Amino acid sequence: MAEITSMDIYLFNQGTEEMAWKSLGAWPEGDKGWRFSVWAPDVPRVAVTGTFNGWTETPMTPIENSGIWQCVAHAWEGDLYKFVITTPSGEKLYKADPYGRLAERRPGTASRLLMPSAYEWHDEKWLRKRAKTDHFHQPKNIYEVHAGSWRRKAPTEDNPDGFLSWEELAEELIPYVKDMGWNYIEFMPVAEHPLDASWGYQVTGYFAPTSRYGHPDGLKALIDRCHQEGIGVILDWVPGHFCRDSQGLGNFTGKMLYESYDHPQWGTYCFDFERPQVRSFLLSNARYWLEEFHADGLRVDGVSSMLYLNFGIEDKAKMRYNVHGGEENLAAISLLQELNRMVGVNYPGVFTVAEESSAWPLVTKPASEGGLGFHYKWDMGWMNDTLRYFGYPFDWRKDHHHELTFSMMYAFSENFVLALSHDEVVHGKRSLLNRMPGVYEQQFSGLRLLLAYQMLHPGAKLSFMGTELAPYIEWREYEALEWFMLDYDKHRGIQSFTRELNRFYLRTPGLWKEDHSWDGFTWMDADNNQQNVLVFSRQAGEDAGKFVCILNFSPYTREDFKVGVPYAGLWREALNSDDSRFGGTGAVNAGSLRSVAEPMHGCPESVSLTLPPLSAVVLRCVRRRKAK
Repeated sequence: MAEITSMDIYLFNQGTEEMAWKSLGAWPEGDKGWRFSVWAPDVPRVAVTGTFNGWTETPMTPIENSGIWQCVAHAWEGDLYKFVITTPSGEKLYKADPYGRLAERRPGTASRLLMPSAYEWHDEKWLRKRAKTDHFHQPKNIYEVHAGSWRRKAPTEDNPDGFLSWEELAEELIPYVKDMGWNYIEFMPVAEHPLDASWGYQVTGYFAPTSRYGHPDGLKALIDRCHQEGIGVILDWVPGHFCRDSQGLGNFTGKMLYESYDHPQWGTYCFDFERPQVRSFLLSNARYWLEEFHADGLRVDGVSSMLYLNFGIEDKAKMRYNVHGGEENLAAISLLQELNRMVGVNYPGVFTVAEESSAWPLVTKPASEGGLGFHYKWDMGWMNDTLRYFGYPFDWRKDHHHELTFSMMYAFSENFVLALSHDEVVHGKRSLLNRMPGVYEQQFSGLRLLLAYQMLHPGAKLSFMGTELAPYIEWREYEALEWFMLDYDKHRGIQSFTRELNRFYLRTPGLWKEDHSWDGFTWMDADNNQQNVLVFSRQAGEDAGKFVCILNFSPYTREDFKVGVPYAGLWREALNSDDSRFGGTGAVNAGSLRSVAEPMHGCPESVSLTLPPLSAVVLRCVRRRKAK
C-alpha cells in the first residue's frame, strides 16, 4: 500500500475519506518490514507491540498535527500485534488495530498481520449483470444465516466449537440454498466480535472478518461461489454502536474518541457521528465490504437507535436535543444519506436495507426529497401485526381481522422487506411453530399458511435459517440447527413446502415485478372477518396475467367457496398449502375449475372450490374464453 499522503490525511480529517483502510492499519513495506499507522490524537506517546518484537514497545511517530502516528518495524505475516496508547495521565492502553484486517481467534484479542489479498475473483459476469439490473423489479427471497450455527461438525482440539470454515460453509450452504429456492443469503455480522452470544452485533474488529471461520480469503471464496451460482450476498453492518471490551474502540485514548455516549439499553457505546474521523472510519468500513468482498447489499442494523438522540432514554433529565430543539440526530442522518449516496455512485446494482422500527418517514426516498436514501426497509409493522394475529386463538381472529389488512394501508409508502428474522425466535418469543394455536396438525397448517402469506404479500422476503425445519425450540447460537427434525414427516413437509413456495415465487413475476406499487396487487375481498378469509390478486402489471390468492385463517373447511376471477375460462391451482406433499390433509382442487358468469369480488365471473382449513390456495388461469 502507498504511503499516507497529505490528501489522505485531509480527507480523513474532513470526514470524507471512503477508503481509509488502504492507508491506516498495518501494511507490508517490502524489505523495510511493516508500516503501522493509527489515529490517536492528543496523547503523548503511541507504540506498537507484538510477537515480532517480543511484546516490547516499538515507538511510533506522529504525522504533523494529523492525530495519526506511524512507524516501520520488522515483522512477518501472521504476527500478532496491538497498539500501546499512553494517555495524558500516563496510563497504558493496549488496543487492537481499528483497521486490522485479521484478528486473533477468541479468546485472544490482538490483531494479526495480513498480507494484501491475492484472491482471484471469478464473478465478473455476475458483477456486470448486477450493475445493469434494476433490483426493484427482480425477486428478492433472502435466507438469513448465522455462520456459526447453521451446521457444525465434530469438535477437535484445534476447533473445539466445531465451526465450519468459510470454505466448508460454501460446500454445504450454497447447494442447499440453491436447491431450496432462495436467491440471496444475508449473513448476520461477520466482523470480529468477542462474544458469541452477541451474534456479531457487538464488534471489536470492523475490518476483520471473524477468525472463527478461517482466513478472510475464505469468505471471499464463499461470496464468489455464491455469485457463480446466481446467489446474491447481503452483509449485516453495525454502524450504530460497539462493545465496551478494552481491546476495542471504546475510550481509545483514555477518553471517548470513537464514541459520544453510552447506549442506555444495550450496554455499548454509540458512535460519535459528528466527529469527522469517525465518519471516515464508518464510510470506509461500509465501502470495504463492498469493494474487497463484493457484497451485493448492506443491511444496516439499529437505524432507529441512530436517528433519535434520545433512543432508549427514559430519564427526561438526561435527554438531549439538536440545534433546532428536536430529538433527531442530525449528524447520523447526514451520515446515512452520505452512505447511501456513496453506494449508489460507486456500486450500481448494490442496495442498502434499513432495520428501522419507528415511524420515521421517507427512509427509502432520496436525500433530495428529504429521505435517508435507503433502497429498502424492514417492515416491522407487518411482522408485529402478523405474528400477533397468528398467535390468537381461532375464535378470536374475527375481531382482529384488521391486523392482517392494515399493512396494505402503507405497503407502498416505502420499499419494504417482509422479515421473519432471528429476532422473532429468541428471548422467550418462541419458535414460529410454537406460536401457532391448535392441536399438532393445526400448528403445522398454521405455519405453512404464515409462510404463504408472507410470500404472497407485496414486499421482498426474508426468512431466518431453520424456519424451514419447523423447530419447536428457539434458535440457539451455541449449537447447530436441529436438522434431525427432518426425520419426522410433518417437519419434512414444512421443508418441502418452503422449497415449493420459494420456487413458485422465483418463477412467478406477478409476485415481485411490481412489488412496490398497486400495479402488482388488487384487493378482491379484504373484509371477510366472519370467515377469516382474505382474497386478493397478484400481477406483474395491469395488463399481465393475474394470480388469485385465497387465504383461510380459520380451522374450518369451506366447501363450495365462491371466489371471483378476473378472466372467464378454466382455472387451476398453482399452489395449495394443504397438499399432502407438504404434510397437509390433501384437500386440493384437482383438475380445472370452470368459471361461471356469476359476478363476485368485483369480477365478472367466479369459480367454486374447496378451501381447506388454515390454508393458502393460489389459482391461475390456464385457458381464457370470452365472457358472455
